[in-house]
Amino acid sequence: MIYEISEKNEETVRVELREAGEGLYDITIDGKTVRVDAAKSGKTIYSIIEDGRQFEAMVDERGAHGFHVLVAGELFQLEAVDERSRLLAQQAKQAATGPQTVEADMPGKVVKIAAAVGETVSEGQGIIVLEAMKMENDILSPVDGIIKEIAVGEGDTVEAGSTLFVVEPPAEDAP
Repeated sequence: MIYEISEKNEETVRVELREAGEGLYDITIDGKTVRVDAAKSGKTIYSIIEDGRQFEAMVDERGAHGFHVLVAGELFQLEAVDERSRLLAQQAKQAATGPQTVEADMPGKVVKIAAAVGETVSEGQGIIVLEAMKMENDILSPVDGIIKEIAVGEGDTVEAGSTLFVVEPPAEDAP
């Protein structure tokens, strides 16, 4: 999976994450690949081994794409958008007229719902977090609008093509 990650007021970095085995990941940043062994050791704590060095990272989600990471006493305020979600949002925007139904691209489990019916949302805002293939994927609103329907609940298992939510853009010619 490819992500675009940026730290507050810094440039965006393209990061590729590939699972290399149980708990093993190859991470490529700026053409350099490292292998890490990562395991969740608490609700928000991850134990990581990279190049023989062991450290812990505390990860705190902040909104749909934001999170804070504390490593060795240093706090990083990051934003990450996976390439698929970004592309889907762009494609949906190009075709957006009337209510937009967002469907699951692949089977998965709904782990978080970040918006409610009737809530005003922005284009690119994370609405649902779907776990698929051991990865959590933010499902974004394709347009600015109002959530008209959320067709799933947290913990639900969904199939590819299942409706996740419907968002209606504001009327163009509203008086």
